[in-house]
Amino acid sequence: PPPRNGLPAVSCMLVGDGAVGKTSMIVSYTTNGYPTDYKQTAFDVFSGQVQVDGTPVRIQLMDTAGQEEFDGFRSLSYAHTDVFLLCFSVVNPTSFQNITKKWIPEIRACNPNSPIILVGTQSDLLLDVNVLINLDRCKVKPVLSSRARSLAEKIRAAEYVECSALTQKNLKEAFDAAIFAAIKHKARKAKKMRLSDRRAKAFSKCSWKKFFCFI
Repeated sequence: PPPRNGLPAVSCMLVGDGAVGKTSMIVSYTTNGYPTDYKQTAFDVFSGQVQVDGTPVRIQLMDTAGQEEFDGFRSLSYAHTDVFLLCFSVVNPTSFQNITKKWIPEIRACNPNSPIILVGTQSDLLLDVNVLINLDRCKVKPVLSSRARSLAEKIRAAEYVECSALTQKNLKEAFDAAIFAAIKHKARKAKKMRLSDRRAKAFSKCSWKKFFCFI
C-alpha cells in the first residue's frame, strides 16, 4: 500500500485453504480473544502501526477467503502485497498438500518476489484426542514439523512457524516474522531503513503487542 501520512507501509496477506484458521489468527491477535463463531471471509483488512528501529510503520493485515469462488477476487490483491502468511492446518493434510498444489503457483503467478512465511495453524488440536481419532479413521496423520520445515525450504519461505490462535502459542512470532521479512525485503528494494543484524535480532525478540497499536 502507498504510504499514508508520510509513513512507510507494509501489507501482509493471510492465504490458505478455507477453515484453516486465518481469520482466527487475526482476531485472536488483534483483540487478544478467540472468535467463537466461524464466519466465511471474503476480504477483510485490519490496520495498525509498529515501531521499527524508531521508525513508525503502518501495517495492513489482509484476511482472504480460501474458497474457489473467491479465486479471481483474491488474486487481484497479490501483486500489491509485501509479505504472505501462507497457512495450512497441522491437522488437515489436504491443506498442507495444497500449499504446493494451489497456493504457491497462484501467488507466484502474480507476485514472484515478496517473501512468504509458512504457517502451521491449529497446533492446539494436536492434543485433541477426538481430532486424532478422526484422522486415524481417515488413515491420515497430522503434518509433522519436520515435513513443514522441509516444505518451507523447498518453496523458499523466509521461515516456518507453528502456532495456535486458541492458545496464542507462537502467534506473535508468526506476525513478527512476516512484518520483519517484509521490512527487510522493502529495504533491499528501496535501499532505505537499513537495519543492522543486531537491531534486526532485537526487533524479532520483542513482544508484538508492545509495538502494535490498532487503529
